[in-house]
Amino acid sequence: MIRALIVDDEPLARDELDRLLGETGRVAVVGKCGNALEALHALRRERPEALFLDVQMPGVSGFELLAMLDEDLSPEVVFVTAHDAFAVKAFDENAADYLLKPVEPERLARAVERLEQRRRGAPRPALAAPQIARIPCLAGRSIKLVPVSEVEFVRSSEAGVYVVTPAGEYYTELTLSVLEARAGLLRCHKQHLVNVDRIDEISLAENSLAVIKTRSGQTVSVSRRHLSRLRAALGL
Repeated sequence: MIRALIVDDEPLARDELDRLLGETGRVAVVGKCGNALEALHALRRERPEALFLDVQMPGVSGFELLAMLDEDLSPEVVFVTAHDAFAVKAFDENAADYLLKPVEPERLARAVERLEQRRRGAPRPALAAPQIARIPCLAGRSIKLVPVSEVEFVRSSEAGVYVVTPAGEYYTELTLSVLEARAGLLRCHKQHLVNVDRIDEISLAENSLAVIKTRSGQTVSVSRRHLSRLRAALGL
């Protein structure tokens, strides 16, 4: 059985695809998500082998979601959409298949066969993920898309990862490693990333440590290990 996650902002579409996948007898749906943040959390928790992913969703598209995955999360992807205009881009993303809504059982069966063939085949080549321009964050019961240009720093703790801006801080399901690699943020500490463009000043301390002051007056610790990279990024 292929363990699969469904991601679609339309509840009826999620339920219908769940039903159709169940009827194949070859796929076990381990979760259904309505947005990118739910999907990121479910992907880490369930580690599905396949992702049935809608392309056009409010806020964060299916393609943008793929750019937010950690490298150790690499499910086979089947795009499911009402439009055929994204087919070329889908296969550029090395998608296993591309289904049009309403999904036909016969066509879905072929997609499942393709998934099974790919699981038996050679590992997929790694693809260069696009840069992240907006970070999806939780704001109450809504998803707030924070432009990277507004981020001062990002901090990680036992409670999770938080994006800090002059207006406040927001929880995100994205990891520090993803934000460092794809959002252009600089690692300055094991638990901190900083937006170099938002640095106001750096105060050097003893033992090769430093403290960053951001434009809004917030402070961020710099560890000895990462101070040289910070100096290089600033041309110091």
